[in-house]
Amino acid sequence: MNSVLLALERRARQSPGDTVLTDGVTCTTAAQLVDDIAILGAHLATLDIQRLALFADNSPDWVRLDLAAQSRGICLVPVPTFFSSTQREYILRAAGVDAVASDIRLRDLLGLPAGPASALPRCPGLLLDRLPARAGGLVPAGTAKITFTSGSTGTPKGVCLSTAQCLAVATALVGAVGLQAPRHLSLLPLSTLLENIAGVYMPLLAGGQVALPPPAETGLAGSSGIDPQRLLQALAHWRPQTLILIPQFLALFDQALQAGWRAPASLRFCAVGGARVAPALLQRVREGGLPVFEGYGLSESASVVSLNTPGMDRPGTSGQVLPHVRVTEREGELWVEGNRFLGYLGDPVSWQSGPVATGDLGSVDADGYLTVSGRRKHLLISSFGRNISPEWVESELLADGVLRQAVVLGDDRPWCVALVYPADAGCSDAEIAATIAAANEQLPDYARVGDWIRLAQPLASDDLLTANGRPRRAQIAAHFAADVAQCYSPLKESQVV
Repeated sequence: MNSVLLALERRARQSPGDTVLTDGVTCTTAAQLVDDIAILGAHLATLDIQRLALFADNSPDWVRLDLAAQSRGICLVPVPTFFSSTQREYILRAAGVDAVASDIRLRDLLGLPAGPASALPRCPGLLLDRLPARAGGLVPAGTAKITFTSGSTGTPKGVCLSTAQCLAVATALVGAVGLQAPRHLSLLPLSTLLENIAGVYMPLLAGGQVALPPPAETGLAGSSGIDPQRLLQALAHWRPQTLILIPQFLALFDQALQAGWRAPASLRFCAVGGARVAPALLQRVREGGLPVFEGYGLSESASVVSLNTPGMDRPGTSGQVLPHVRVTEREGELWVEGNRFLGYLGDPVSWQSGPVATGDLGSVDADGYLTVSGRRKHLLISSFGRNISPEWVESELLADGVLRQAVVLGDDRPWCVALVYPADAGCSDAEIAATIAAANEQLPDYARVGDWIRLAQPLASDDLLTANGRPRRAQIAAHFAADVAQCYSPLKESQVV
């Protein structure tokens, strides 16, 4: 039986008036949510929908539809709102969805065929469109959710998961974090698996409340646009106890703290993941009042695999491996066993049991703490034959908060070149140079940045960044090829000792 639905039903009996979902305008109690799920689920069942796409901004309606689909065994296909029109169309086609529930304000972006849309009971902000019958990609038996990740290329890849796999992670997180009835503020899109599981299922399992304001209120736009002032105001207004962050948020908070901002005293636990975080940056924001803890995960394991927590914390690592999985190292690469995804959409070869090769370089120490050094496919090999993880160098460049973005290149070259953008647009070149020099002091000579390029504007295009803000390295290298080539002029290369 679905543990989240059971927890909600128990809460509806014991504390029916408890608020479980809110967008700041309306509040949904435990009893109301249980009723909403039953009515909405029954409606979906009469429509005989097999695969339902959901294209909407964060809202209580998003959660209602997600849980209603689970209650009726309908496969849900979240469509990220920040994906391009080509990516969105690909998802609808590849997943073979037979209906789309979409945000009234965003519906036109889907380019749906002409035809009447219908209302969904208990979801006033969503409309339902039926799609013509289409032959979509095959999915493994038991698939309840297909989460799409853009990865390092523009074509999304569908990861097929069961409800049990998603809830296994949420249950493990409840035990690891140890907070009772947390008040969570959702900042990342719910189409992001991490926010869906750790930002909705986990708080509901722990008897908590989920705040789901629209992106305009939290200052988030697309995959990488952030209005810092609105984001800080949202934190002050909502006074959350838990947050899920990506490193870009951490850099923004670091800058705000240095400018005199005070973190809400309500905060108890902030998880950060998605890229390596320099221990110095982590320590600085903690001293400023942000209880931030680094973790690691991947969609193929239904998100979180390891996490630092207040009682079990080792800065510089991605935390202890959670009890529902096991991580081993093979020739420098991390492999995860347990809670394995069902397989990739349309790829029967991947529908098999066994451990998952993560593609990440790292290690697990004797106490079970996991350290990730970078992606195997991103590994740079210098012209001197040295292996360099660009994520490692980038985390040192970002450590003191002067830089907002840093991307390191240098495959088959004598030294590394960094593309950088400062946190403060008024930052001088001399300050940037000093930051790079300080980072170089923490790196061995073969991994140091020999030259750098100041970007005219931050990397914000979906062509150059993935959905969660990670650099698309091949595209970036191609886009800035001429500028980078200037850094390796014959004169400069002749100066290498």
